[in-house]
Amino acid sequence: MMETFNISNRRYLGNKYKLLGWIRSVVDGNCEGVRSFFDVFSGTGSVASAFTDKRLVVCDMMYSNYLAALCWFSPEPVDRERLARLLDYYNAYDASNEDNYMSRNFSDTYFNTATCRKIGFIRDDVETRYANREINRRERASIITSLIYAMDRISHTCGHYDSFIRDGKYDGALELRMPQNDAPMNPDNRIYCADSNTIADREETDVAYLDPPYNSRQYCDTYHLLENVAQWRQPEVFGVARKMDRSTMKSRYCKSAEAAEALEELVMKLRSRYILLSYNNNGKKLQCRSNAKISDEEIIRIMSLRGEVRVFNMSHRGFDAGKSELNKDNQERLFLCSVNR
Repeated sequence: MMETFNISNRRYLGNKYKLLGWIRSVVDGNCEGVRSFFDVFSGTGSVASAFTDKRLVVCDMMYSNYLAALCWFSPEPVDRERLARLLDYYNAYDASNEDNYMSRNFSDTYFNTATCRKIGFIRDDVETRYANREINRRERASIITSLIYAMDRISHTCGHYDSFIRDGKYDGALELRMPQNDAPMNPDNRIYCADSNTIADREETDVAYLDPPYNSRQYCDTYHLLENVAQWRQPEVFGVARKMDRSTMKSRYCKSAEAAEALEELVMKLRSRYILLSYNNNGKKLQCRSNAKISDEEIIRIMSLRGEVRVFNMSHRGFDAGKSELNKDNQERLFLCSVNR
């Protein structure tokens, strides 16, 4: 029987999987008549996964996260027998002698040459099958998401792609697994790949959940390789870390001079009865780039423009690749605004 994976089986900065029970309890205990949920900065989609009993609106500006959202939350049907056959085919395929974009640019960095050749073959083949209408949009997203999770399991990194480990020892084989995405989804779910600020007023929902970047670390820098594989535009890459041009993917929320302005713009555009903002104070770090870009006072001022604000707290240490210095004051906070203006 084929191995499976679920939405939580991925290392990702700021992932809220361990906080889902708390987030859901805050919504259930303080928000009335919730039938729709907007995950405005979805990331891996873990928070949206706690609200699949609602109509979901899911958005992220990174294409790799958009494909994951299609895999997990799209109402489009998946032919699981066909998907299983393709995953088995890719796992068994020997691409050891076939050079492609991945092997030419990434061999013996994050993966060895054989693995890079296989990744490149899979991506080329998936695009061909999708163009020929052999697979639908969600099946394509499911295969690519399976590939991204498989890459993450064996990547020669400490959990992200700012650098790779240079010891020449590559462990594990690339193995695509079946996503656990067979539960029925609301037929009115909507999934966007966009700057959240640009589409904030496109959907009317009961709860809008905001989980923007907290500090200077741009996600497109940290996960550039997975984004490259997801987009598969085969751009030129440069530097030791083999990064592509990411100038159009930078988030305003990672910049001290723009973060508060961006949040206020977003909050004022949202069409929701409740706005729930998750914001980690990150404790006090030795590296200033890791410190939160928006103060509690500024968050409360901005959210109060729309209604009454309450704050919920929980001590939490998120994924930090084992290098960040966090103190005992590190907390996850939920700012809940009951919109009345």
